[in-house]
Amino acid sequence: MEWGRAMRELSTAIDHLAAEDPSEIPHLQLTQQLIELHWQMARLQAQIARRTSVREPGL
Repeated sequence: MEWGRAMRELSTAIDHLAAEDPSEIPHLQLTQQLIELHWQMARLQAQIARRTSVREPGL
C-alpha cells in the first residue's frame, strides 16, 4: 500500500468516526468501524516500522 494513500485512509476513517455521535450508531456498525480503524492503524504502523528500519521487511 502506498504511504500517502495509507495516511489519507487513516485520516478519513478518524474524521468519519469523529463526526458521528456514537450513541446514534448501532453497536454492530460501531464495532465494525472501530475494528477497521484498528487494522488501518496497524498497517500504517507496520509501514512506518519498515521505512524506519525498526522491523525487517517480510517479518
